[in-house]
Amino acid sequence: MIPVTKPFLPPLEEYTNFIKQIWLSEHLTNAGPMVKNLELKLNDFLKTKNCFFVSNGTIALQIAIKALDLKGEIITTPFSYVATTSSIVWEGCTPIFVDIEADTLTIDPTKIEASITDKTSAILVTHVYGNPCDIEYIEQIAKKYNLKVIYDAAHCFGVEYKDIPVVNYGDISTLSFHATKLFQTVEGGAIVCQNQENKKKISYLRNFGHDGPENFVSVGINGKNSELHAAMGLCNLPYIENIISRRKELSELYDEFLVNTNTITRPTTRPDTKYNYGYYPILLQNEAALLRVQGALNKENIFPRRYFYPSLNTLNYVQPKATPISSDASSRVLCLPLYHSLDREDVKKISAIILKNL
Repeated sequence: MIPVTKPFLPPLEEYTNFIKQIWLSEHLTNAGPMVKNLELKLNDFLKTKNCFFVSNGTIALQIAIKALDLKGEIITTPFSYVATTSSIVWEGCTPIFVDIEADTLTIDPTKIEASITDKTSAILVTHVYGNPCDIEYIEQIAKKYNLKVIYDAAHCFGVEYKDIPVVNYGDISTLSFHATKLFQTVEGGAIVCQNQENKKKISYLRNFGHDGPENFVSVGINGKNSELHAAMGLCNLPYIENIISRRKELSELYDEFLVNTNTITRPTTRPDTKYNYGYYPILLQNEAALLRVQGALNKENIFPRRYFYPSLNTLNYVQPKATPISSDASSRVLCLPLYHSLDREDVKKISAIILKNL
């Protein structure tokens, strides 16, 4: 079987060595030495100052909303994984959808201002497939209307924009380290913030509001992560450049076969981006073509995924709003298998099946 992705797993003996250290320390969670070490190494790799390792990327979004004390309406994108929207709703806010750019598939910043009301408190948008949003435009609007900015950077590990790691933009950025991601800790995520006030809030919020063992300064949640998950991250981090390099090689091979066809398009990567090749999305002519290609691949035990489908403005717990570009893209987009151990011959086979069924 060829799935859409497979997690990179380090040599077992390397992970076992970390597990032995955990057994010796008998420290499994609650800001143990592995977690602290991973946070230090992530700060170094991402060129950040305040990187918090948390239990998953969804908790990261929820804590970010809480830390910024957001209320009312939050402008967001309909083209993302469901957690981007569900986190807003879970925290008692209302998602206001703004359509996307047809070429990059990120939010169209020229349409944001028309959706701002006196209830708007923030902009929460996704760097889709690791492709940065129009950061300058978004932050100009946020400054003009005194809005907070959260970037869902779940797909962005290793991505840089104008030579700056993309997680360093906005008031807060969040990452996912789920097993399906480029850099994985089995389950996990991170929160990156830019100032000391938010740093203090996040440190309380992810640990029940604790300020010392017997003092609680605010409401909090259990957003911590374990030594076992941190150990996986510490094992994987040294391999990340090799992982990205391999995925780039495979992506360029897909390009050779697919990009010059008239019936397949690819999202445009924003200029000045150092990309991480986390995904390989293609846009087919229409949904019928997508279903035909998907079915043909499935028959050969190959399983791409419809990332992202459906358009989130159609969820049954949000206010419906027409976003025609997102709806169209979500009906036609298919992410092809891409992972470090995928064989070049598999890429050729997948491409041949697609071309045969266009």
